[in-house]
Amino acid sequence: MFHFDIRVYWEDTDAGGIVFYANYLKFFERARTEWLRALGVQQHELRERSGGMFVVSATEMKYHRPARLDDVLCVTADPVQIGKASCVIAQTARLGGLDGPLLAEGSIRIGWVDAASMQPARMPAELHAIMVAGH
Repeated sequence: MFHFDIRVYWEDTDAGGIVFYANYLKFFERARTEWLRALGVQQHELRERSGGMFVVSATEMKYHRPARLDDVLCVTADPVQIGKASCVIAQTARLGGLDGPLLAEGSIRIGWVDAASMQPARMPAELHAIMVAGH
């Protein structure tokens, strides 16, 4: 399971001083991007080379506790299903570390598409192999 620390800034909070619920999706996106980067996959370079890219096709979220300004969140990305054209990634946000209190959890499905047409496609075999090996 990949994990990435993110600090909560003013821009992440709502009028009540807690992290705005939609910002957890941004935190999850950052963790997925850093997971791919840790596997040696640069998404912009991959798009230029292959003509394809990932898009989010489904999300499911559950919120448990609020995070606040200056909190450090440990955000995880754990691929639970890697197919030829899509991937399901379980994600969590915890306060302070992997053993910290659970703040939010979700499941994100990303699909591979042709960048020009935005039509679903099979991800490149090399990318699929990297993701499976890094699982």
